[in-house]
Amino acid sequence: MQIGIRLHDVNAGLAPAEQTMEARAAKAREEGFSCVHLALSKVMKDVSFDDCALTEGLAMHIKRVFAQNGLDIAVLGCYLNLAHPNPDRLRDIQGRYFGHLRAAALMGAGVVGTETGAPNAEYKMDANTHTREALETFVRNLAPVVERAERWGVAVAIEPVWKHIVYDADRALEVLNAIRSPNLRVILDPVNLLYAGNADDRERVVGEAMDKLAGHIAVIHLKDFVREGDELHAVAAGIGEMDYTGILRFMKERKPYIQATLENTTNHNAVQAREFLQGLYGGL
Repeated sequence: MQIGIRLHDVNAGLAPAEQTMEARAAKAREEGFSCVHLALSKVMKDVSFDDCALTEGLAMHIKRVFAQNGLDIAVLGCYLNLAHPNPDRLRDIQGRYFGHLRAAALMGAGVVGTETGAPNAEYKMDANTHTREALETFVRNLAPVVERAERWGVAVAIEPVWKHIVYDADRALEVLNAIRSPNLRVILDPVNLLYAGNADDRERVVGEAMDKLAGHIAVIHLKDFVREGDELHAVAAGIGEMDYTGILRFMKERKPYIQATLENTTNHNAVQAREFLQGLYGGL
């Protein structure tokens, strides 16, 4: 596997000079990572990243920064709400995806990653989030984004999250079967499939997701969780309740050289998390 990190987790909280995209990329490579999950708005905070800003020149600059540091862009993140109920806002959101797809093609990014939203302006789970109507809305609004991805020759990858519209493997399969495009892929984040009601059954939940989505999984997110009352809180890999044996075996046996990006690390435990996972992986 190729282990990466969310770039905005690198040098988080340090002086502004250490939080530039360039400084974070250099640090990620220094810490032994080979790829990144890049959320542009979180590492270039003085840029809007609308269609006006996402120029070919900006994409080429970003490509050069990561090439100079020996890093791939595994995921170009565009985590906006494709089920937004306001038609004008939805058009703006889809336009932002179109711009990210164009940039991803020029940068050579692996996928443009997205979660699957909620049917409200607040992007929060409500009584309608898991309904059939919400799913149909998401599919309808995702379809033109995937069509644009096909034109640019890049992939869009949806990430199932319990609190969002696509909350499990079966829902993800419904989206894949509805759109039927080779340019629609999946980011598997095992912890994001969990909530208090199924966390004790996590081996089955994650195992079924790997089996059902195996042919569609492009990238893995690796993190852990701890419980606080009825809530699961994400933490760096290796310091919570997750057993990674099945996940890592799946990656090793069925996904050679897959890119896996760490999430919810800090400046103090990112290397520790990477070494922990690599040690487990090497022992399988």
